[in-house]
Amino acid sequence: MGVSVQWEGVYPALLTPFTANDQLDLPLFEKNLHAQLDAGVHGFIIGGSLGEASTLLNDEKIELLQSALGVCQGNVPVLVNIAEQGTKQAIARAHEAETNGADGLMLLPPMRYPADARETVTFFKAVAEETSLPIMIYNNPYDYKIMTTVAMFEELATLPNIQAVKESTRDLTNITRMRNAFGDRFKLMGGVDTLALEALLLGCDGWVGGLVDAFPTETMAIYDLAKAGNVAEALEIYRWFMPLLELDIHPKLVQYIKLAAQATGIGSEYVRAPRLPLIGAEREQVLAVINTALAKRPTLSTGKPVATDKLSTPLNPALTTQNPAVFIN
Repeated sequence: MGVSVQWEGVYPALLTPFTANDQLDLPLFEKNLHAQLDAGVHGFIIGGSLGEASTLLNDEKIELLQSALGVCQGNVPVLVNIAEQGTKQAIARAHEAETNGADGLMLLPPMRYPADARETVTFFKAVAEETSLPIMIYNNPYDYKIMTTVAMFEELATLPNIQAVKESTRDLTNITRMRNAFGDRFKLMGGVDTLALEALLLGCDGWVGGLVDAFPTETMAIYDLAKAGNVAEALEIYRWFMPLLELDIHPKLVQYIKLAAQATGIGSEYVRAPRLPLIGAEREQVLAVINTALAKRPTLSTGKPVATDKLSTPLNPALTTQNPAVFIN
């Protein structure tokens, strides 16, 4: 019996750690999961864009799923991302995820082909009808060129297992459009790190995060404070966090966020080709963002921040990396 997915709280879109010889680094993957569970996250998503889905083999996705289920021990749900070019392939991946114990799915529209509204709705329905798992539709026209509109969600509302939306349109108005159209029929999860606090304050139920993979405690603090109505305190952490959150909206978000997770000791910068690790001036620029933030990192105690400009002893970066000498001091 799987874990019930509530579609609330912080759901990290997990990184996929690799070893130097391009194998899954499951011990490091599990270390990251434990750090995030310790911070209080509410669920996990495997094999999304940040997880380098397009380069993962199907067997590797199942390995990651089984590893995550073993760590979570039924305490939080584990979702699998479905991003396929064809309907048959998407259905097959959904069947595999369900057979291997996934608690839910995140479902993207067809990859590569720019499906129209009728084709996209038919695709989503075909997958949903072939699984009993709850589904979150990933609405990201900015990156994937297909917008799932309110009118399309009206058609999808007839399927009870289509339950949530990862709201990544980058149009905050769309949150209110969805609420006006559907009330609470669909749970809404903010999916853009640089708009996360705004999305929560406009009524999103949760946050599918990227920088949470490196900074789970700070991510959870913002979520908890926002939901408790402590907006000024949440905003203070958010402003500190913003230069890091901007790493999530770059084409090289995988390399950037992996470098951040390496800097905080819960990841490594190894990526899978065709991606390559950062080098030269670009790498130094990203490290400068990370290390500047680490030098001013707010001290959090029982969910309450200490103002960053009042810190007398900022936390130092905890670096566990294969090449620590390259970090900027």
